[in-house]
Amino acid sequence: MKKIAIYFIPVICICLLAGVFLANNSHGETETKVPYVLSMTKSVEVPDKVDFAGEEIVLDRYDFHERYDREINGFTYLHSTTLLLVKRANRYFPIIEPILKENGIPDDFKYLAVIESSLDHRAVSSAGAAGLWQFMPKTAPNYGLEVSSEVDERYSIEKSTVAACKYFREAYSKYGSWASVALSYNAGQGRISGELDKQQAEDSLDLWLVSETTRYYFRMLAIKQIFENPAKFGFIFTEKDLYKPIEFTKVEVTQSIPDLASFAKERGLTYAQLKDFNSWLRDRKLTISAKSQSSYTLLIPTQESLYYKKGGKMKVHNRAWISRD
Repeated sequence: MKKIAIYFIPVICICLLAGVFLANNSHGETETKVPYVLSMTKSVEVPDKVDFAGEEIVLDRYDFHERYDREINGFTYLHSTTLLLVKRANRYFPIIEPILKENGIPDDFKYLAVIESSLDHRAVSSAGAAGLWQFMPKTAPNYGLEVSSEVDERYSIEKSTVAACKYFREAYSKYGSWASVALSYNAGQGRISGELDKQQAEDSLDLWLVSETTRYYFRMLAIKQIFENPAKFGFIFTEKDLYKPIEFTKVEVTQSIPDLASFAKERGLTYAQLKDFNSWLRDRKLTISAKSQSSYTLLIPTQESLYYKKGGKMKVHNRAWISRD
């Protein structure tokens, strides 16, 4: 009986509220204080200014204001997607952030990975861009990534992050603006440089570009604001809600592995687990030859980190994500 009451009490309340609403409007009169729906959606306030990579952008100009407004409201009400982004960040930000710092790249560029791949290290775009940083197959080797039938390092979180840092440094030496660096990552340096010249503009944010690129930078601005204070935007997390970081043993491989399934089984893993944490392995074998690298490093997860244990303590990368402990 208690279960029945739990299910039916909310329904009865809704019916009563609906009856009150209909009664107030029974003569065709519209009561402005009574909403047509039982839940409401509030527009997120646009701040006066925001900061990205140490560069301040004032949002009072109509186009800046409206671009930001679109993205902050989009992420705020795209509930399941934004929830997953924060959950995944607890696993991947601890890997990305030290690499950015080591390479002299502003920490805020971790949000570019959020926008590029939704922090899905196996993401592939319709154009063929792959991995956390969405490198194209022809571009990746220019930044030190191997792309072959057996090995595709675009899917390596660590190596692809190092490659992205190389791009960021290269682009910053050309533009001297982190906003331009971000836009060029989406559109390409050739496009940004060409349009700056053709449109006689000094700031890449003033360019008339395709919608995807026009939105790109403001999507990063918006997602940064949500990540810095999720609860403010209605996203409530406890420790157990986040995805746990995985601890690894690094195994250097100097000889070919003819069967990766057998290799995984010998180490207490399934083939799927080996591939999940080493997604750059693109075949069922790994061949080391004169044409390939002399060695590869495989990440072997510890058995303990493969499981969520009831009552276990979760490592929280950013305490600002947690609404209550």
